[in-house]
Amino acid sequence: MLTRRSSGILLHVTSLPGPYGIGTIGRGAFEFLDFLQAAGQSCWQILPCGPVSAAFDNSPYMSLSAFAGNQLLIDPEQLVEDGLLSRGQLPSPPRFSEYLVDFDQVRAFNQEFMDVAFKEFVSAGGAPEFNAFCNDEVWLGDHAFFMALREKFVSSPWVAWPNGLPCRDSAVVCHWREELKARILFHKFAQYCFAGQWRKLRDHAHGRGIRLVGDLPIYVAFDSADVWAHQDCFLLDRRTGMPTHVAGVPPDYFSDDGQRWGNPIFRWKTGKIFNGSLLAWWRERFARVHSLVDAVRIDHFRGFEAYWQIPANEETAINGKWTAGPGLAFFAGMKDVIGDMQIIAEDLGVITPEVVALRDSLGYPGMKVLQFAFDSGSGNAYLPHNYETNNCVVYTGTHDNDTTLGWYLSDKSSSVARDMALRYANSRGERIHWDFIRLAYASVAALAMVPLQDVLGFGSDCRMNIPGTARGNWRWRCAARFLTAATAEALREEAACYNRLPSYPEKGDAG
Repeated sequence: MLTRRSSGILLHVTSLPGPYGIGTIGRGAFEFLDFLQAAGQSCWQILPCGPVSAAFDNSPYMSLSAFAGNQLLIDPEQLVEDGLLSRGQLPSPPRFSEYLVDFDQVRAFNQEFMDVAFKEFVSAGGAPEFNAFCNDEVWLGDHAFFMALREKFVSSPWVAWPNGLPCRDSAVVCHWREELKARILFHKFAQYCFAGQWRKLRDHAHGRGIRLVGDLPIYVAFDSADVWAHQDCFLLDRRTGMPTHVAGVPPDYFSDDGQRWGNPIFRWKTGKIFNGSLLAWWRERFARVHSLVDAVRIDHFRGFEAYWQIPANEETAINGKWTAGPGLAFFAGMKDVIGDMQIIAEDLGVITPEVVALRDSLGYPGMKVLQFAFDSGSGNAYLPHNYETNNCVVYTGTHDNDTTLGWYLSDKSSSVARDMALRYANSRGERIHWDFIRLAYASVAALAMVPLQDVLGFGSDCRMNIPGTARGNWRWRCAARFLTAATAEALREEAACYNRLPSYPEKGDAG
């Protein structure tokens, strides 16, 4: 449960500034944490940081692993500082865009310096810490093997791999483990580098009084190490390996056809009892998340109460049906691994009294999004005067929304909603993004979270994702020159005005 008033910024790691074409967990992330401290913020919320695939438009919500880190976030400068690369071995980066991630270009450059670092690491005989890391991370073997196989078979999905591999025939698996042992070792090394850099990032965050808020998608991608290695945990055709049903949501605010995400559905039960293999997988997943972040938003929380199950042969989400989820008993079984990690329930969309009851029985804060507040009169649940408790997180918008300025200027926003927003915020619209920030900060919500695009007053060209579209998302980056001391001071003044400043550390304190 949230009690203390605080505020934070929503920005994915990939959107950070830096010279390598994509935000990394190196210097740019450290400097952003310093900016957050100067701005009087308490939290940095990020999107999922798993490995992404070009086949899914590099979406962080369709990761190749629910456990691994994204190799593209590894910072080459940190590899030099850690002695894994010499300065002379670091390749010169191509001319990257400051404003958009070109994932193909970034992937090629990243692979170049990671291959050099791995070669040097192997030549030096490895390290005892690496061996301990490989032994401790139980998910790592399946992930590294899966990634090596994807390389071998040119990113084809695992169901299309040669006979024996899709069903994990033991003799075939043994053959390919030996055949690909060098590349398997490389992918373990990449995760070792990610883990070391993430540890430093989290330490720096804590030294600046900043809590890291992660994002845990309820579902995983079909073409992932998780589904391939744990096929009994998902509703798959036992003959073809393909999903029999997939996930999504019915028609809503974002789409008249609903959203057909395509993720396989969990096999929650075997007969009348919980699927023990799936529960073990979820326990490992929560433990992993707890080791990386201080709090986590569970994306599509309502799926634990009931989920939209779509026959896999349907092209849209319209003909799905609601199916009962695992409910309260599931979270009771996870309580010890969740521990003191704060959970935020993403409870947007079609929410029933049963979903609210599950959320409230667990004490998890829900989400309030101001962009949803102005289209249905004074009783709208997202209007701040209707918040029934402070145990909630208010957002001006999320990664799935337009920016606030973009929303205000868009012809998709009704004149009724715009007029209501102006009246409610006592605004003339010239700085509607800051007016929304003040509404969020002034609310009773314990935590106010603002996308960086709204802090900076950016338009629709800077939004992160358009739900229901398959290409061109997840690419936005913030250039370093926009993260100014004046902007930090303006945010700090608002946080102070609405009693959201952290009690420790004060501005200027060392970490």
